[in-house]
Amino acid sequence: MDYRIIKKSKITEYLNNLINEYVIFAPIEKDDIVLYDRIKSGDEVILDYSNSVNSPKEAVIPQLETLISCKNNEDITCVKEHLDEQKRFLLFGARPCDARSLLFLDKVFNDEKCRDVYYMNRRNALTIISLGCTRPQETCFCTTTGGSPFSSEGSDLLFVDIGDDYIIQVITEKGAELVEKLDLENTQNDELTKMDIVINKSKARIEPEMELKILKDKLDSSFEGSAWEILTEKCLSCGICTYHCPTCHCFDMIDEETKGKVERIRLWDSCQFPHFTMQTSGFNPRPTYKERYRQRIMHKFSYCFDNYNMAGCVGCGRCVSQCPVNLDIRQVLTAFYGKHEEIRL
Repeated sequence: MDYRIIKKSKITEYLNNLINEYVIFAPIEKDDIVLYDRIKSGDEVILDYSNSVNSPKEAVIPQLETLISCKNNEDITCVKEHLDEQKRFLLFGARPCDARSLLFLDKVFNDEKCRDVYYMNRRNALTIISLGCTRPQETCFCTTTGGSPFSSEGSDLLFVDIGDDYIIQVITEKGAELVEKLDLENTQNDELTKMDIVINKSKARIEPEMELKILKDKLDSSFEGSAWEILTEKCLSCGICTYHCPTCHCFDMIDEETKGKVERIRLWDSCQFPHFTMQTSGFNPRPTYKERYRQRIMHKFSYCFDNYNMAGCVGCGRCVSQCPVNLDIRQVLTAFYGKHEEIRL
């Protein structure tokens, strides 16, 4: 693997050199929280952070987007598809779990039987620079889902913090193109030794809790179990977990007319909302919190393996930290796994 090095003091200059060429999304501080958002200057970027409150998936799946539009008349030739040629996108400072989440979204939106051209138009224009986690949060469980604090999966470049500098792991051709533009120096042996120490210390902080294949089997056999009612008693079906999740991808479609212009709009939805599965007959196959929360867990840790051979979760921990009633997905999974007696069901 090719390695380069860059001083932290040069990051702002680095981003400002790229900002005219790329639409850049990066972690910024707003109202005392760290958010992933589009930047106008490298000065806005915050890199000394644990993780952003939101995920960067909005760069490829906007929360609200117009797909087609037309004037309200009978002439079908007026229909306009909003699939313009995209300017290049850059995700900078994404955590490895978020970079890895895009590999999962690729499986969903780039299936050969049903390819989403809107997603792929942005995805093909995207370059991802991830920042390894030197201080994983207590809510992180990426190793349980197959990742790690310094996973390179889904990234084009991976930055590793070694003090005053970042060591850059060049992973893909897109990444190599970026580092060549900056004419960065190669690393020395002592710098690579520092990198290995940082990576090993971080990995030791997150131990995998369970084997996903065993978890899937136990979930499949517990579908009708009474445990679901106990575990979901305090769920509000508020959807916060799904809106913060980097892999959740449910959406709704609506047609709106404003001043004679009709637009077909795609917007985020959530399987936790009561009306998500409401049928026109009035029948709802998931009428209670139990069925809706069970669907979320089963989808991520059973059905996704059947369909994509990958968990629909990267262990970022946002659903743990943002849940208003402290419904911890790790405890739910561990309860079915049966590892800890105190929460076994």
